[in-house]
Amino acid sequence: MVTLATEHAAVLDTVAAEAARGRQVTIFPVGAGGLGGSDIQGVGSQHDSSSLPGREGSGVGRLPYDRTSAAKAGQPTPSPSLPGRGEVESRSTPLDPDTSRAAIPPGTGLVATMLVNNEIGVIQPIAALADAAHQAGALMLCDAVQGYGRIPIPDTVDLIAISAHKIHGPKGIGALWIRDGIDLAPLMHGGGQEAPGRSGTLSPALCVGFGVAAQLMADRKDQDASHIDRLWSLALDRLGPDWAINGATVPRYLGNLNIRREGLDVNRLMSDLRDIAFSAGSACASGSGRSSHVLRAIGLTEPQARSSIRLGFGRYTNETELRDAIDAIVAAAEAQWP
Repeated sequence: MVTLATEHAAVLDTVAAEAARGRQVTIFPVGAGGLGGSDIQGVGSQHDSSSLPGREGSGVGRLPYDRTSAAKAGQPTPSPSLPGRGEVESRSTPLDPDTSRAAIPPGTGLVATMLVNNEIGVIQPIAALADAAHQAGALMLCDAVQGYGRIPIPDTVDLIAISAHKIHGPKGIGALWIRDGIDLAPLMHGGGQEAPGRSGTLSPALCVGFGVAAQLMADRKDQDASHIDRLWSLALDRLGPDWAINGATVPRYLGNLNIRREGLDVNRLMSDLRDIAFSAGSACASGSGRSSHVLRAIGLTEPQARSSIRLGFGRYTNETELRDAIDAIVAAAEAQWP
């Protein structure tokens, strides 16, 4: 199994569990921008190659898996600061085919990678990763939950995971597209309602809601993209030079803004701005007390990761709301330095 150090915690935790059962896994490092690119440190000999949890002394995997191992993939590097007008662009280098092939050894069964990172919005080179996976004889699973309907999904992948709630549909339902000819063994057995996959009676209301949301996403794709572009520009325009963007701005889904200010007390900021919805990381890890593994994977220090916040905006965010929210965040942050 191969995945990225910036993958969703649900994937990384599953990978760790599989490693504990004896399966060989590889955590592919990323560069400072968040991509698996030619600017990353190489895999293998340039990294600590000690075993993963549960496999002491076995040498399994190219990187040890723990909640801090991802940070070894990159060193702290300056992120683009925001000038007064927010004109900033940072690019990650394209995926290096030789590096990706080295990280996906023959015998790999599955490569799982996000299309769009849910914390920093960076778009991964899925097509290149799929080619490398297929050369190694592996299947390619594209976690398209964050990018579905917004970023084109390469047609060379073998499995695609999507979720309704990310396209303004109901929570509690998702879908897995499986390429013809691929057989998956179910983990849940019973009535076979989703043959050949899991068993379990589906909710018709959730299914219909998912379908309607998908149709609306398709119908409004261009309109939504233009709206999000304007919101992104507005947000950068309101932020000052004390703020830095986490992750590359190109290629990136612009509805995700992850920023930091050195020394910011994020808990205090949240307490001061209870009427504004923003987060210190993934909602899926809220309450864990851990700093973002994604931010540490791109080379941020622990203090930098803990001084970062994430804002998301989209179809139902208007410009006035975003302007007021950004101004309030900037003012509340500034008040921490009287």
